[in-house]
Parts: sequence; structure tokens; C-alpha cells
Amino acid sequence: MSTRKLFYAIKPVIPRRAQLFLRRQLAARKRQQAQQTWPIDAKSKTPPTGWPGWPDGKRFAVVLTHDVEWATGQEKCLELMRLEQGLGFRSSFNFVPERYPVSARLHQVLIRHGFEVGVHGLKHDGKLYRSKDVFQKRAAKINGYLKAWDAVGFRSPSMHHNLDWLQQLDVLYDASTFDNDPFEPQSDGVGTIFPFWAPGNGAQKGYIELPYTLCQDFTLFIIMREPGIDIWKRKLDWVAEHGGMVLVNVHPDYLAFNEQQLGLETFPVAYYSDLLEYIRGRYRGQYWHALPREVAEFVRKHCAKSKHREAVAAEAEPKPGRLASFQKIEHRHHALIWQLHQRSQYVHY
Repeated sequence: MSTRKLFYAIKPVIPRRAQLFLRRQLAARKRQQAQQTWPIDAKSKTPPTGWPGWPDGKRFAVVLTHDVEWATGQEKCLELMRLEQGLGFRSSFNFVPERYPVSARLHQVLIRHGFEVGVHGLKHDGKLYRSKDVFQKRAAKINGYLKAWDAVGFRSPSMHHNLDWLQQLDVLYDASTFDNDPFEPQSDGVGTIFPFWAPGNGAQKGYIELPYTLCQDFTLFIIMREPGIDIWKRKLDWVAEHGGMVLVNVHPDYLAFNEQQLGLETFPVAYYSDLLEYIRGRYRGQYWHALPREVAEFVRKHCAKSKHREAVAAEAEPKPGRLASFQKIEHRHHALIWQLHQRSQYVHY
């Protein structure tokens, strides 16, 4: 049994305070080891081959997402929506279908106001990727919720991921990865601050992968107990400088909208509003703010055009058999010219 599987097997019996203490100790050690590559890994700044840039010539993109872990987080969604609306932003809310009663009315309100709804795992129990068989069975249920919610996006709980297995989901995009985050249970980052195409295989159609590029709120404010958003701002400035995608994942569950909500696993909502104020104040007019599905649609269209160009180029390039036939014709053509030339010489003399 892997360490991750063992952890999720015994997690229910470990007191929450003990879990946080252990995670803080581990995070402090990892932070020391990753000083040269976190929060910024210079190698992740290179755009994909043929990258077209963002729509309307914008310098970079801003994408806001939220994973709603529990019913208590669901109760804060409308307040969070109103906060973002007041600052001129929209976001995507991802809900766990079989962990708490999901509100259909809330979905309707969010969508009506221009926000997006996505699926966040199935049960949020750490077992989605236990085996391929388990994943396949749960994928069928997840696809049912995607269809029922008219959702096109998915994110795995705890950022677990297997980009090949995820092909079984009927999605436009997945958002279960990150450019670089050594503090996640499955810490293999994808090494890019840009969205990218995860190609299918055979009957699999492929999807767009949207990695988050700002450290998760829980890691930053609950585990590391940072007193402000300096790390967020530093990384955001760097992503903007290199024309990438600023994608952040903030959990409503951990937001404290008043002093009564402050506790062991919450942080002031002012941290998040400060981030939004910073973006719109410092970079006004420079960024493309879009929902995840809009970014995925943009990238998919670009990929489709690229594939068309590749197909046209491949068709225009002589194939081995076609090249041989062309060479034979060319040889016969040269031979005929030579014969006519010889004849003209004979007639002339």
C-alpha cells in the first residue's frame, strides 16, 4: 500500500488538530528544501509551441475557481459570489456530488449571474484513484452529474490526478494539476503556467488541462499561517510578466466573512478581496478575465486550428510512394526533353 493510500485509510481516526500539526511540520521541511523552485520555477515560463497569445492582445489571463468541500462552504457561496461581482469578477464553483446535499437552486443562481458550476470528485474520500476499476465505476457516476449539472469542468479532490484515466470523463477541461506545488499529496507539477491540450487515444477525444498557478489558500493561510498575500502577489506578478495564466483556487469553507467565523481552519476573506483589488488596480486593462470553460474553449479552438494546419502541411508534403512516382515522372520528362533536344540538333545539321 502506498503512503498516500495508507494516509487516507487512517485519516478518519486522526484528530484534526493532529493532522494539521503534522502537515505544518512536513510543509516547513518541504518549504526549506524548495527555496529555489517555489513559489516560482523559472522553467515553467515557456509557452507551448505555437502559442497564439491571449484574446484581444491581453498580456495574461486571470481565472478564479472555488472548490466547495462541505455544506458549510456551500452556505458561503452566494456571499462570495456577491463579493466578486462587486469587484467586477466571475468565477467557477466546483461541488462534491455525494458528500453533502448539493443545492440545485444555488447552481441556478450562480449560472444566472454569469458564473460557472463544475464537479469536484464524487465523494472526496481520497479513493477516486485507488485503482483503475474504482476510477471507471466512479467516472460513470461523475459523467452523470456533469450531464445533470450541464457542467464541462472537473477537478479531483486533493489535486490527485492521472491524465490518462481522466480521459474517461465527458469534460471540456480538467483542473486537477498545478505548475509547481511541493506541498500537495501528489506533488508532480506539470511545469507550465499555461493551459495545454491533453490528447486522447483512439476513441478518447482529449481535453484541456488548466493547472493552477497560485498557491492554494489552505496551504498558504492554514498550513503555513501566512499573515498576508505577499506570496500570491509575487507569483502573480511573475506569471503576468511571462504572459501566463493566473489561476487560483479559493475554498469558501476556509473563508471567514466575519470575526465569528475565524477559527483553526479559516482566514479573513479580506485576503482574497485584497488579491482581487491588487489585480484590477495594478493590471487594469492588461488581463483577460475569463471563466475556466471560456479559457478551455479558446485553447481548444487554437488546438483545432493547429491540427488543421498540421494536416494540410502533411497532405502537401509528398509521401514516400507519392515522391517516388513524382521522381519517375520527372525522369521521364527530362528524358523526353533530351530526346527533343537531340532531334533538333540533328535537323539543324
